[in-house]
Amino acid sequence: MKHISKVAAALLAAGVMASCTGNQFKVEGQIANASDSVLYFENVGLEGIQVLDSVKLSDSGDFAFSGEAPEAPEFYRLRIADQIINVSIDSTETVQVKGEYPGMASNYSVSGSDNCEKIRELALRQMELLRQAIALQGNTELGIFKANDSINRLVNAYKEDVKLNYIYKEPFKAYAYFALFQALGNRLIFNPRTDKDDIKAFAAVATSWDTYYPHADRGQNLHNIAIEGMKNQRIVDAQNSELTLDASKVTEAGVVDIALLDNKGQEQRLTSLKGQVVLLDFHVFALEDSPARILMLRELYNKYHAQGLEIYQVSLDPDEHFWKQQTAALPWINVRDADGIGSQRLMMYNIQAVPDFFLIDRGNNLVKRAAMIKDLEAEIKKLL
Repeated sequence: MKHISKVAAALLAAGVMASCTGNQFKVEGQIANASDSVLYFENVGLEGIQVLDSVKLSDSGDFAFSGEAPEAPEFYRLRIADQIINVSIDSTETVQVKGEYPGMASNYSVSGSDNCEKIRELALRQMELLRQAIALQGNTELGIFKANDSINRLVNAYKEDVKLNYIYKEPFKAYAYFALFQALGNRLIFNPRTDKDDIKAFAAVATSWDTYYPHADRGQNLHNIAIEGMKNQRIVDAQNSELTLDASKVTEAGVVDIALLDNKGQEQRLTSLKGQVVLLDFHVFALEDSPARILMLRELYNKYHAQGLEIYQVSLDPDEHFWKQQTAALPWINVRDADGIGSQRLMMYNIQAVPDFFLIDRGNNLVKRAAMIKDLEAEIKKLL
């Protein structure tokens, strides 16, 4: 989905170059405590970020940049190192920014533009959302699944509020466009590839921009994103209806293939293990009871591997480095699903909680899942 990736890459860090109208806009102000720092003025375009101008700040911190007024809302940013202040320009306005370095990304004020004031509100709220998400993720008392569930609820509440008070309130404004491309780390907050309601938000802004800025490339780009999102959603819906597996009712059904990279970077396919008895295990190494469970699996593996038992273990841990450390000494196949608890593979196998496992016979058929097994070792011996 190239359209969204280009825009998201630009606005995660924060359009088309301003047209040659002869009219000028200005972005000026002061950045305190930044003497001798280089302040960059950059255009955040659909194709990437372009440096337009720069200045080495004096003790006063004064700066002034100008450019040709765009025909449709355009996005720019002030940057010192990795500290960024996002601004938008509609026409010939003069935007005044006062900030303090370091920390100017959150410690600044803006005047002269309602859009820029709203963008500041959104940026600060996004930072607070990230702070709360990090706090939840770092709370060891919650555990990974409760933490992720809390983060998802936090993000959903944020989305509903932003849609109501920023996107749908004035969808023709630059700040509504800006809101669509906010992110939580590497995760888009509004993602039309996975959420039908998010597609509606993109479509609402696209339709509004058609009315107010009928020839704007950004408006067309929004349409492309919304259309591709609708196409992808139809594909996903079709796949889900075809591939969703009620594994609790499986007795002798062919296995749904999994192909993921192992801890050595090699692709491992579940279907390539035909001829062996396979314990398909979904696991999270960050869980408290993981060490005891790994010891149990190691005992089974050591005892029956020579007779044809293989373990195909799918990790849902979010930290790849941690996962590699935990699996470095394990003898069986270890792969990691980077989608974590949001993985479609969990849905296909109808997994409601982790850990969970399945037994697969030598013909590569799913035989039983954990809930159906009273004595795992006995069931393995039967299949061998």
